[in-house]
Amino acid sequence: MRIQLNFKSGTPVYLQLIEQVKAAAASGALQPGEALPSIRPLAEELRINRNTVAKAYAELESQGVVETQAGKGCFLANNHSPLKKEVRKRMLAEYVDAAVVQAHHLQVSDSEFLSLVQERLNLFAQQNKTNAAKNE
Repeated sequence: MRIQLNFKSGTPVYLQLIEQVKAAAASGALQPGEALPSIRPLAEELRINRNTVAKAYAELESQGVVETQAGKGCFLANNHSPLKKEVRKRMLAEYVDAAVVQAHHLQVSDSEFLSLVQERLNLFAQQNKTNAAKNE
């Protein structure tokens, strides 16, 4: 799991850590039962205060995303399946928001934008059918 922080984003660092752990869990990059990086080495690697990492891990634990085992560290909880859908939906919403902003800048009307999205969805479905037929 690779964590990248953006100190200029305006989002607090501990919240960025929380979101990235959730995203890694949702994408499968972090598997249930897998250990998260230890607080001290992660803080040193990211060049942030250990308390910031500890705060993020504590929040993740309160949300039921991770489980802490005394003396062993933090591990991704086995019960994070509801999180997957929520995080995936939020990640997709960010991409959609970016596309909407881009459409606005390109002066594409709402109806044209929605038509293009439907067209792309249909093309994607057609390609999936073609690929499925090839694999049979």
